[in-house]
Amino acid sequence: MRFLLSIIFIAIISAVAEYFLPWWSMAIISFLVSLLIDQRAWKAFFMGFLGVGLCWLIAALLHDITNDHILSTRMASLFSLPGYGFFIVVTVFIGGLIGGLSAWSASLFRKKRIITA
Repeated sequence: MRFLLSIIFIAIISAVAEYFLPWWSMAIISFLVSLLIDQRAWKAFFMGFLGVGLCWLIAALLHDITNDHILSTRMASLFSLPGYGFFIVVTVFIGGLIGGLSAWSASLFRKKRIITA
């Protein structure tokens, strides 16, 4: 239950923060949530990956659908990707990887007993 709530918590706070802060703020949010909610390292990684990935998927789809896939099609051709859908998948994967690595770092940071709860 904590795992699912952590994913939702990361996704919502990251979505709100990215309107006011730079794109990399989601890594800080993922780190802080993983620091506050104790999980094993692999669970923390997937928690951050899925939370940030979900946030970026929703944001990418909202922006992509409103402009009829024009920008994502051009970006996919710029990077020699097969289509705009693949570009969105790569974008979500990169965002999820950043969120997962930051949550994993927080879990290992907590495990070293630097911060005890």
